[in-house]
Amino acid sequence: MRLSQFFHGRRRLSLAAALLAAGTADAAGAPGNYEFLAAPQTDLNRVFRLDKATGEVGACQYGLKEGSSIGVTLCYPPGEGAKAGTFSEYALVASRHTGEGGVFRVDLRSGMMSICFVLNESSVVCTPQAK
Repeated sequence: MRLSQFFHGRRRLSLAAALLAAGTADAAGAPGNYEFLAAPQTDLNRVFRLDKATGEVGACQYGLKEGSSIGVTLCYPPGEGAKAGTFSEYALVASRHTGEGGVFRVDLRSGMMSICFVLNESSVVCTPQAK
């Protein structure tokens, strides 16, 4: 192998490695598919989770566990109206009402909104979308 071929091959290898690293950095720096928002109610430690592409909403909160000083994470699965829906671009918005335990789910493309909250400490439900 000639010396020029060796360096030319190493240059291609370096370029390929640099492109691979750049692609990995872009993927790692890309925003996630979820958004999180605390309920505006000031005495409630509940956080809502939204899948920004499907509009699916769940929630979790801290709970006390008998006999444990650590406690548990209580999560509520998506229920009626909160399950994955039409593919779009969704976001969560909290009202400024300090007694409100729910959040608004908004479809940024259509302008439709619904209100999501935990029902009977069993699941997250959302009202029908309206405009």
